[in-house]
Amino acid sequence: MNTYDFDKTIYDGDSTKDFYLFCLKRHKKILITVPPFLFSAGKFYLLKKGTKTEFKEKMYRFLQYIDTDRDLDDFWNRNISKIKYWYLQQQKEDDVIISASPEFLLEPVCKKLGIKYLMASKVDRKTGKYTGINCRDTEKVRRFYEMFPNGKIDNFYSDSYCDSPLAEISDRAYLVKGDKLLDW
Repeated sequence: MNTYDFDKTIYDGDSTKDFYLFCLKRHKKILITVPPFLFSAGKFYLLKKGTKTEFKEKMYRFLQYIDTDRDLDDFWNRNISKIKYWYLQQQKEDDVIISASPEFLLEPVCKKLGIKYLMASKVDRKTGKYTGINCRDTEKVRRFYEMFPNGKIDNFYSDSYCDSPLAEISDRAYLVKGDKLLDW
């Protein structure tokens, strides 16, 4: 089976950022969440205080001001074209997507693409609160084996060396740089 990271790997960009900006244009009420979000970003990235999960939960507070289902549908209708062509050419029925992005954000596009296996961060679609561990680093490996106890990854694709734990358990791993696939 082939396993893929999502953002900047098979999706040309960062889907969370794109969805946030998409919603910001549609729902001006979201602007009231920007100052706490920027404060949290400064605290995390500049002062190195707090966790990435705490920072992301501040950002996801915008979800309380949108119609998540309708906005997701509209977002993916406009952005499905950002799925990279090389992926569409090699897509298989048993592909696995493992991403730190919110599960609720990726479920609709995976459904549209016919991808049955998705592991992503569990984030409440109304409040933005995490209901589990951020799906990154070694958590991706844990989640993979939870879903596939005897699973074997033939080919793994990611844009980031942060995904080395998954690359290490794969027969072959590729680093994705734009549309180029490089040996890990």
